[in-house]
Amino acid sequence: MRLLLLGGTEFVGRAVAEAALAHGWDVTVFHRGRHAPVPGVRSLHGDRTTPDGLTALAEEGPWDLVVDTWSAAPRAVRDAARLLRDRADRYAYVSSRSVYAWPQPAGFTEEATVVEGASPDADQTDYARDKRGGELAVLDAFGADRSLLVRAGLILGPYENIGRLPWWLGRIARGGPVLAPGPRDLPLQYVDVRDLAQWVLEASAAGRSGPYNLVSPRGHTTMGELLDACVAVTGGHAELRWTDPDIVLDAGIAPWTDLPVWVPPDTDLHTTLHDGDTSRAAAAGLRCRPVSETVADTWRWLREIGGVAPQRPDRPVVGVDPETEAKALAAGAQG
Repeated sequence: MRLLLLGGTEFVGRAVAEAALAHGWDVTVFHRGRHAPVPGVRSLHGDRTTPDGLTALAEEGPWDLVVDTWSAAPRAVRDAARLLRDRADRYAYVSSRSVYAWPQPAGFTEEATVVEGASPDADQTDYARDKRGGELAVLDAFGADRSLLVRAGLILGPYENIGRLPWWLGRIARGGPVLAPGPRDLPLQYVDVRDLAQWVLEASAAGRSGPYNLVSPRGHTTMGELLDACVAVTGGHAELRWTDPDIVLDAGIAPWTDLPVWVPPDTDLHTTLHDGDTSRAAAAGLRCRPVSETVADTWRWLREIGGVAPQRPDRPVVGVDPETEAKALAAGAQG
């Protein structure tokens, strides 16, 4: 298989490149040159946001598959897809479950209503419409039969440049009392970036098309299992203090951002993020490794790079500050 990877030097793209090389595929990575690509790929440089930014691709190909991880202006996906539609067999676009209209009921599937107002010709607007616009751009250029729309949920694992699991690992590694937002048995959905990469390649090689909610089954792990795994791999010096969700919220702590991954139970936020149906992806071969493996491998990678994870400049820094955490811990002790 000949793969063209648009943006293959960070997180999802890097995992896809490594998986493809492991399969023995011929991999070309098109990127801006800001980060070193995976050894073993062919590297092409260009900035798809600039005029003539795709020039390096103009005389290249053909490819069996294009994988695109773009998450900004949909017109960038439009331009790439139009350029490549006659030189690539299939186009896999790593989208997001954010494309669904908010909120969604428990067990929502790929048939759920998507956001309105998205356009493949748009400049950057908001994340949900940008991702949906990217989907529309791929469908317009490649058609439904040659397009794979990978609607990922929460993505964790090595190379993470958003900061969610790295923040928890760093905080727990510092030890002492740690604010653990309850309940312990709160069910979580996520996908390990390497499981995502493997599925994208296998599904594309099998000729699959259409949208897939790509995330682990409901209840694949819990908040307790996730944080217990963090304690175990970092040396066990932290004391998890499980705190009632109301106390956490009353302390002014924002779910998802101040305490990454966590959102309070019995809310539209939790239902939409952690309670979707993923049976279509499972039937198409998605296999999800245990959370202990994801945590251990992410910790190993963090230590290899000096303990500080890379941070995407277009995403907010996550994590609660020590003073706010201390106040919530004190409130929890009194409660």
